[in-house]
Amino acid sequence: MTTLALPLPITTAKRAKARRSRRPSRDLVLYGVLMLLVAGAWYVSRLGLYKSGDNVGYWLGVAGGVMMLLLLSYPLRKHVRFTHRWGKVKSWFVVHMVLGIGGPTLILLHSTFHLRSLNGTVALASMLIVAASGVVGRFLYLHVHQGLHGEQTNLAELQRKAGLAEGEVKLRLRFAPEVAKSLLDFEAQALAEDGGFVPALRRVVLLPMRQRAVCRACSQDITERLRTIAAERGWTPQTLRRCRRQAVSLTRSYLLSVVRVAQLSAYVRLFALWHMLHVPFLYLLIVTACFHVFAVHAY
Repeated sequence: MTTLALPLPITTAKRAKARRSRRPSRDLVLYGVLMLLVAGAWYVSRLGLYKSGDNVGYWLGVAGGVMMLLLLSYPLRKHVRFTHRWGKVKSWFVVHMVLGIGGPTLILLHSTFHLRSLNGTVALASMLIVAASGVVGRFLYLHVHQGLHGEQTNLAELQRKAGLAEGEVKLRLRFAPEVAKSLLDFEAQALAEDGGFVPALRRVVLLPMRQRAVCRACSQDITERLRTIAAERGWTPQTLRRCRRQAVSLTRSYLLSVVRVAQLSAYVRLFALWHMLHVPFLYLLIVTACFHVFAVHAY
């Protein structure tokens, strides 16, 4: 019987992994719906059932424009004091997301995918930029906040769950000190303060790749070290597999937690930058849309 102690909350880790795996699935469904809506709008526009200037096309444009205008209700709900009692931010965000999908879809149907005037072209381009920016913003928002509740993920809580503050990795992997050192080196480099857009983007894109490389190397070292210990102590194959599985699972969970902690500040920085770019494009959309409406009715 082995004396190695490898405590690991496997059930908790599995639940956390399941929650994280559901989020990409929901995102894929959303992106699939967006593509289907755009493809459907293009197909309907090819049928020649209406024109952008007739009654059907006109009211499609009005409905889409009103939905885009109602998008402003979400920032008002967040920042204007007397609206703070008007329901939960989560519900407003869902409505904001629905309007952000439905509005552009109706505008595309209204345009029939044709650019007939300069002001209409600028308005459509502004709308598409705002819509694409909204998709990017939602991706960043979900990484900065927990679910749709608007509660920012607590960095200290992630560190506590990862065992970063207590240094538990040294205790749990004391049979393989070189592995523990690799994990702590990865932690130190991943959490090193480094501001700016490029470092933040590097944390988001490249850090998970390095995490997987470190995980593979550590798994190999763990396997070799445990095989040596098993031969010295006469472990059964079942004991060896169990200890290896626990140690590798601990390593993966630890590295994943470190990456989540490191990426949090990166996503916060990217989200702030996104907000700086998104708001001016939204104002540009409002101005160009108003001018387009004026031009349509005036001429």
